[in-house]
Amino acid sequence: MSTALMVVIAVVVVALVAGAGYLLWTRQRTQRLRRQFGSEYDRTLERHGDRAAAERELRARRERHQELDLRPLDPQRREQYREQWTRVQERFVDTPETAVGHADELVTQVMAERGYPTHDFEERVAHLSVEHGRTLDQYRRGHEISVRATDGQASTEDLRQAMVHYRALFEELLAAPDGEHPETAPERERVSVPHEAQHRDTAHREG
Repeated sequence: MSTALMVVIAVVVVALVAGAGYLLWTRQRTQRLRRQFGSEYDRTLERHGDRAAAERELRARRERHQELDLRPLDPQRREQYREQWTRVQERFVDTPETAVGHADELVTQVMAERGYPTHDFEERVAHLSVEHGRTLDQYRRGHEISVRATDGQASTEDLRQAMVHYRALFEELLAAPDGEHPETAPERERVSVPHEAQHRDTAHREG
């Protein structure tokens, strides 16, 4: 075998190894982004229609997120916020639309105290997606119902679901920095809607 042929073969082998390594690296990077961002990865991919563009945006979000001065809440503030949530949930019985609006405001307030920018909903979502991808879709659904409620387009069941959605992110934001997991038991997330409230909602829709 000539020296020239051996050089060509060596170059081809190196190129194949480099190509395989690059493909493996990009695949692993995609898997890491999927794990980190959850359903937000698919949402971003669908919006861009291009994997490279979607992943560039998600990496940019991660870089901007690293610039934030995020801080945990101390135990006293966490307890105060949970007490506020309990009061908001109690208001749901008589004024579900108002309660959902207050839930949205309370989540935003906690975000601000933690150090998240809160001026714009999409900005909030972008920053939250980096660490709270697991519950971000619920936050989106809760906000969507809240917007519909302002136009009278949400049923009592819709509003109850909005409270559950908001509660998921609320508990994550309140979680202690030592790895304490937010409570996820159904009893903590359930919003009680008396039959009278359901009947009022049904009568309103039928009328």
